[in-house]
Amino acid sequence: MRFIYVRPKDYYLRLDKTRDVIEWQLDETLDINGWDLQKALILLHKSNPTLFEWNNSPIVYKTTPEWETISNIINYYFQPKTILYHYLSIAKSNYKQYLTGETVRLKKYFYALRPILACKWIIEKKSPPPMSFLCLADAYFDEKIASAVHDLLRLKMNMPELGESKRIDIINDYIENSIVEIEAVLNDYPASNSKKWDELNAIFLSNLS
Repeated sequence: MRFIYVRPKDYYLRLDKTRDVIEWQLDETLDINGWDLQKALILLHKSNPTLFEWNNSPIVYKTTPEWETISNIINYYFQPKTILYHYLSIAKSNYKQYLTGETVRLKKYFYALRPILACKWIIEKKSPPPMSFLCLADAYFDEKIASAVHDLLRLKMNMPELGESKRIDIINDYIENSIVEIEAVLNDYPASNSKKWDELNAIFLSNLS
């Protein structure tokens, strides 16, 4: 569960810093994490990928007019190059750490594939990628890789905690080739443009009481 919250105005005028996140592990299923509005808007200005993912969540438990105001302008702050570097770093880190040996941790394939697919979406569409892995997979997998990944997905459905197994060469090849392709695109990718603060400042001030 992810959410944005706002504190009384006095908290934002204090000289000493105060905690700007709420984190709570309720049980093995519910992981609850919230960001203070000020933190969220500052990170949005930096094109932080997390906020775009929250905004694109397929499950919404509750929304408010205040969040709808942010949601309506959020894509203005989407900076493709910044987020491409973020997703590529995640893919490379998971691949290098968990997937290059003869025996691999199977679930880590999804930790590498999803950011790679997100990069492909951003390069093609210049917009935040959907959260759905299957939506991304359907858009960018050819028949051979799709078959191998769907076999892995079926295994995951029957065994939520995938263990270790022999590496899947066709998936490894896809990840390695995709990383090279994305890095080549990034070398010539236009720099991100600086975005104005005015609208974010206005949203922040309108929510203080």
